Amino acid sequence: MKIKAALNICARCIAGMALACLIFVPKLLFAQTDSAKKLKEVKIKETPVPQVQTITPEQQVNTADLNRVNAINVADAVRDFSGVNIKDYGGIGGLKTVSVRGLGADHLVVLYDGVAINDAENGQIDLGKYNLNGIEQIILYNAQPDNILSPSRSFASASVIAIKPVQPHLTVLKPFKVVAGVNGGSFGFINPYLQWQQRLSDRWSYVVNGYLESATGRYKFKNPEDGSDTLQTRTNADIHDQRIDGSLYWFKNDSNKFSLHINYYNSDRGLPAAVINYNPYSGQRLWNQDFFAQAGYMHTWNDGLQLLLNTKLSREYTRYIDPAYQNNNGGIDDRYTQREFYQSAALAYHITSTWQVSYAGDIALSTVGAESPTNSISNYAFPSRFTLQEVLASKLILNRWRFEGDLLHSYVNEWVQYGKATPDQNVLSPTLMTTFQPFAQPDLQLRAFYKDIFREPTLDEQYLFAPLGSRNVQPEFARQFDLGIAYRKAFDSFLGYLTLTIDGYYNRVTNKIVDLPQQNPDIPSVINIGAADIKGVDVGIKTQTRQSSGWRGLLSVNYTYQYAIDTALKLQIPYIPRNSVAFNAGVEYRDLGLYYNQIISSSRLYLEDINSQVSGYAVGDLALVYKCIISKKAMTFSAHINNLFNQQYSIVRSFPMPGRSYLLSFQITI
Repeated sequence: MKIKAALNICARCIAGMALACLIFVPKLLFAQTDSAKKLKEVKIKETPVPQVQTITPEQQVNTADLNRVNAINVADAVRDFSGVNIKDYGGIGGLKTVSVRGLGADHLVVLYDGVAINDAENGQIDLGKYNLNGIEQIILYNAQPDNILSPSRSFASASVIAIKPVQPHLTVLKPFKVVAGVNGGSFGFINPYLQWQQRLSDRWSYVVNGYLESATGRYKFKNPEDGSDTLQTRTNADIHDQRIDGSLYWFKNDSNKFSLHINYYNSDRGLPAAVINYNPYSGQRLWNQDFFAQAGYMHTWNDGLQLLLNTKLSREYTRYIDPAYQNNNGGIDDRYTQREFYQSAALAYHITSTWQVSYAGDIALSTVGAESPTNSISNYAFPSRFTLQEVLASKLILNRWRFEGDLLHSYVNEWVQYGKATPDQNVLSPTLMTTFQPFAQPDLQLRAFYKDIFREPTLDEQYLFAPLGSRNVQPEFARQFDLGIAYRKAFDSFLGYLTLTIDGYYNRVTNKIVDLPQQNPDIPSVINIGAADIKGVDVGIKTQTRQSSGWRGLLSVNYTYQYAIDTALKLQIPYIPRNSVAFNAGVEYRDLGLYYNQIISSSRLYLEDINSQVSGYAVGDLALVYKCIISKKAMTFSAHINNLFNQQYSIVRSFPMPGRSYLLSFQITI
């Protein structure tokens, strides 16, 4: 109770200070004067050659890319990446989790402006909750980001999704920017949003984002698994959510800057059930109330010493009900509250111009409380977890060779109010990476990395429904090997540029954590069992023609092959397709663009049984985007047809996805 009270006090203090900064600091700084020179506008007609990450594989999307596809949330934005497998439970409000290279959603960390969005309770981040309003760029890193001046959590996972929020670039002549828009379409979907950017002085600025999202989620479907032509209606897939976030920036120069983010999310959504025996009914609902405040400061001294500080407080409230659950208490009504305090400090130093070393240390304190008016939670341990992570890293350039390496130390201590806690964990995790440039020109580069990483069992896996406190589940270890090439070339001919990446990889997972069915299927039995071998190839091609008479063509293709088997049963791991392709093509004429996107996935197993098949699918989307300037206001109009050919398919068995749907969007920038 003392820890909970302290966290509540800290959360209120930081939230109060943050709001005070957003409200009062602007007033104090408006009195400062600025001077500026008006520069002649220069229009860039050609798109620069995209940078290709070489030390570890990287894929990214930015605002321009998002305009070409129907991407409403982060899960939509990363679905075309090679190596990515999304589990989508259907509907507008269905849960969406991401697995990279077959390792599972628990081996992925999501960074928001460099700080992890953590969930110690269940581990998996629902990327469908994160709307793209206010996001400038999304990057997927295999292994870890390239910058060794990073918090330890950036090194502590098998892959990373880094979300970069919008940062204002305003001048005295243009001290503010307003972006307003609305998305609307099928299934009762409506999504208005507003963004305000304000320059306060030559160093201070802020951004405030807000959006509303609502949908009935009702759509017609045919269950592709039972061969029936019966047309049914998906119900209980409605969603109503709101998010507001504010960011305050202080920027002296690239070597001295501060940021503060406050983020609040509230949602009420139905959870559509599995369609079994033609019955699509579900009364399950989920409520989320998430809040976090985080602050970061970075400073670089002239002697090459760099300092990075990050602080975060978060609170996540979840309520889940299932009134149809058969028990003596009128169903399930479970409520969980998760709190976390996080602090990180990192130092980096350039010993020479080609040799950099760093150290980072993170501490995190997570607590989970639970209550249930229907007494559907029994023997709950009320766990708390303290995590210390520290990493030593180094980066060295020798002629055409580049080397990076780090050693991560993780210490985990848990305690509970009831029952027995898991023993302490001490784990060392090394990573080695290298890049070689064969020729004088940097167009072609070869790369390789080895990463040994683990994931701690989530607090739900350790303690939820465990009869005596802890199950004593051991960490799951993943050893990653990667060998690849990266090629980029600019041309003066018909093609503007070409980028090509090919990576072969092998992942070995041991101490695999699995849920085994028992007499009561609603009470999981979580244990360590067996191992998994994952062999795969990721291929990415991207090209663009030069603009001619206002015309330009674009093409990108991402292909993934994954042979991911349970070493004991020699069967493909459930929900990992053997082959998948994402194809994106577009043609632009002046301010008008027409884009087609196709995702193809082979069949998957839903159980470790050769007869348990989920059929493959091929889904195509079409988008028409028009950009113009009216009365000196930039405007964007777009129309999207999703699932153009009305494919009836499921990503997760018995959770049918929507058929053909439509979306209209409008955005104005002032």
